[in-house]
Amino acid sequence: MRPDELLRRAGLPVSPCVPLAGGDTSEVHRCGPCVVKVHAGAPAGLFASEARGLRLLASHGVPVPEVLHVEEEGLVLAHVPTGPADPEALGRVIAAMHAVRGAAYGLEREVFLGPVRLPAGTGKDWRSLLWTRRIEPLLRLCHGRLGGLEARVEAVAARVPLPSEGPRLLHGDLWSGNVLHGAEGPVLLDPGAWWGERAVDLAMMALFGGFGGRCEAAYREALPVPAEVDAAVPFHQLPFLLVHVHLFGGSYVDGVRRVLARYG
Repeated sequence: MRPDELLRRAGLPVSPCVPLAGGDTSEVHRCGPCVVKVHAGAPAGLFASEARGLRLLASHGVPVPEVLHVEEEGLVLAHVPTGPADPEALGRVIAAMHAVRGAAYGLEREVFLGPVRLPAGTGKDWRSLLWTRRIEPLLRLCHGRLGGLEARVEAVAARVPLPSEGPRLLHGDLWSGNVLHGAEGPVLLDPGAWWGERAVDLAMMALFGGFGGRCEAAYREALPVPAEVDAAVPFHQLPFLLVHVHLFGGSYVDGVRRVLARYG
């Protein structure tokens, strides 16, 4: 579907569209006051899940683009004017998001990590939910591509210390490509939002270079991180690494191996 067609179907003004950088999963276009994401072969429910995640974050005061329209093949968002980077403000935004507490882990609807569908479900036990709704399904997707590491992943997942601070509001895919520095401050993009231990977001933040020391210092000043949570962060990188093994192949297997080596 063309972006102008999606705008017409949404009943929104049609403006000239120009491609934007990014969009690993979808084509992204700036169309006047709108940003339009389209993907003719999108997995069923992908854009609906993204819209739900944006609305969930917005309902708790997290700065995100406004959702204007969603359907199976596309999503229309309000354009956010860019501004100067403010890493300290970003750290405070993430800390405020993680300060929001939920009643249970997980989400009643499916969640996507990129194009990868993760199953719905909620529960009170973090270890059980992390295994049944995240690690085990991803291991199945990676079958035959982990060089025999599957049994080690299962063994480590069963015994690694997993401190529980309780369900927190998560972005779910918190790397630099999913942050926009807007004119009025940082804005979070492309969430796979759900309720989990904040070590999940901290793990993704650290996996691909993080957001820098100023962001981290502001986050930790606003919401200190206990040592036991820091110790669990590398383990929580496993689901993200497994997604990358599934999507991009064996070059990410060494990352899985390094995580497992940290825990014996």
